[in-house]
Amino acid sequence: QVQLVESGGGLVQAGGSLRLSCVGSGSTFVNHDMGWFRQAPGKELMFVAAINWNSHNTYYADSMKGRFTISRDDAKSAVYLQMNSLKPEDTAVYYCASRRPTWEDAQLDTKSEYDYWGQGTQVTVSS
Repeated sequence: QVQLVESGGGLVQAGGSLRLSCVGSGSTFVNHDMGWFRQAPGKELMFVAAINWNSHNTYYADSMKGRFTISRDDAKSAVYLQMNSLKPEDTAVYYCASRRPTWEDAQLDTKSEYDYWGQGTQVTVSS
């Protein structure tokens, strides 16, 4: 069982940056694929970014490409989301998620593929 705890959310002005962290405990998530999703008020949970189990591949939703960067540090059981050039439409609760080893990158943008979820951290971008 993996427990995930996000942190780093907060209030930032448009154009600013935030770095979200997600730390795992209870069991290692080495070899797990890791993803970030977000849910804005009144909207469905949507894919933000993912990094595969060996960090060789990263994936981003189109609207995040060039602004967000996902990374991981397995020695610290952590995954990060660096968010730059934030926009008011980035306001949402951000969740990290972990997928047990599949050794494939397929469907990393699909929320139902993930096995463990954090409780979320609020990001608010003011205009």
